[in-house]
Amino acid sequence: MMRVKSLLAKPLASYVASNIKKEAQHAVKHQKTVLHNLLQDASHTQFGQAHLFNDVKSHQEFLQAVPIRDYEQLKPYIECMKAGESDVLWKGKPLYFAKTSGTTSGVKYIPISKESISFHIKAARNALLCYIAETGNAQFVEGKMIFLSGSPELETVHDIQTGRLSGIVNHHVPPYLTKNRLPSYETNCIDDWETKLDAIVKETIGEDMRLISGIPPWMQMYFDRLMEKSGKKIGELFPHFSVLAHGGVNFEPYKAKLMESIGRRIHTIETFPASEGFFAYQDSQTEEGLLLNTNAGMYFEFVPSNEIFDDHPTRISLRDVKLNVNYALIISSNAGLWAYNIGDTIKFVSLQPYRIVVTGRIKHFISAFGEHVIAEEVEYALLKAAEKFQVQITEFTVAPFISSNDTASYHEWFVEFEHPPHDIHSFSAEVDHNLRLKNIYYDDLIRGNILAPLVMRTLQKNAFISYMKSIGKLGGQNKVPRLSNDRKLADELMRFID
Repeated sequence: MMRVKSLLAKPLASYVASNIKKEAQHAVKHQKTVLHNLLQDASHTQFGQAHLFNDVKSHQEFLQAVPIRDYEQLKPYIECMKAGESDVLWKGKPLYFAKTSGTTSGVKYIPISKESISFHIKAARNALLCYIAETGNAQFVEGKMIFLSGSPELETVHDIQTGRLSGIVNHHVPPYLTKNRLPSYETNCIDDWETKLDAIVKETIGEDMRLISGIPPWMQMYFDRLMEKSGKKIGELFPHFSVLAHGGVNFEPYKAKLMESIGRRIHTIETFPASEGFFAYQDSQTEEGLLLNTNAGMYFEFVPSNEIFDDHPTRISLRDVKLNVNYALIISSNAGLWAYNIGDTIKFVSLQPYRIVVTGRIKHFISAFGEHVIAEEVEYALLKAAEKFQVQITEFTVAPFISSNDTASYHEWFVEFEHPPHDIHSFSAEVDHNLRLKNIYYDDLIRGNILAPLVMRTLQKNAFISYMKSIGKLGGQNKVPRLSNDRKLADELMRFID
């Protein structure tokens, strides 16, 4: 029998989804309005005055006035805010600092304003409501939901609450969901990931879990631990489990193993949140890509990814984007980020409405020999081979091996399989073939005998978990990079070769 929450959710979902579809038809117009409002609201700030925001009336004038910045270039303003100053990048003081671990900048403090936090919450809600409107499945709101997140405990930096984004968002879960939400606040506050995981399993193993949300590597660890404790597949343990929400990394490499752990296919909802903003979310189970969040206090610019390190890269607005071009995503927001390079690359798979897929990280590529191989290409090459050979991938990464003698250099792949293929050499050849089809520069280098075909290393079970644990980055929002242009990660993984 349909209960009250699911009964109320359906008309709300229908109404919201209908409005989202209408808004999506006016995305370019909304972006123009967003930029105008951002400039107006921040014109009196230190940053706004230094960059003459009062004189900026168009996108062309904006890109002349405000150069692209990364965190290091924005850091002097952030330090002023951390010292307690007001009206620095955005009006007033930030409501929060989202604390993130940067690979080059150490710890980053990303401002979140009272204006921006509401859009983080609204986008997550919209993803679920679009799902309900399309599928008619609202039953999950009646059962328990788990959000695998960082600690909700916050510290204070000059009266500004500071913590992980997922922990901050924990404080803004709508009241109608709090009774359904697991794990408990106390469990969420446990720092050590493995201790926390055991506590989560203990709290949830006997519950009516219906929605599980988190980044895929976390969820797989959670599922493994549940199956170990119960001796049951996840779908049997939680018979009403029907929705898996995910984000943070490409889902495809994890999908087969997660579904096998569940024991049946269930619906998935992908989101693209970050400390800097909630950029996009899946609005359809049948259409490819994530709907760009174009009317949510963020102004988007796009730089062809091969130009991002140029002194004067091409910067275009939403109006001028093209399909299937790899762009670096640049944002300006109502949290006070201005022409900020978030480090992610995307491409558009639809322009009506504007839908994107995330293709990788700017700094995660291999171009030791001029090939410029990106995450999207290695993921494609491996997954096509995995599908053909019917094997499941647990985790993987790729690095260059530069030969010091007369033999050719090559790409070295470190792969943890659920069960390795019977013929690893044929599997490796298939992956290499797929990558050559995807990247013409890589193909040219192999044809010219500058590169040898890839070499694949099979890693021990739980190799990546052991590695992340050894560097103190197990759990949290920490992810293994798919590619590195150096050997640091590769050399560490050599001790886990099977």
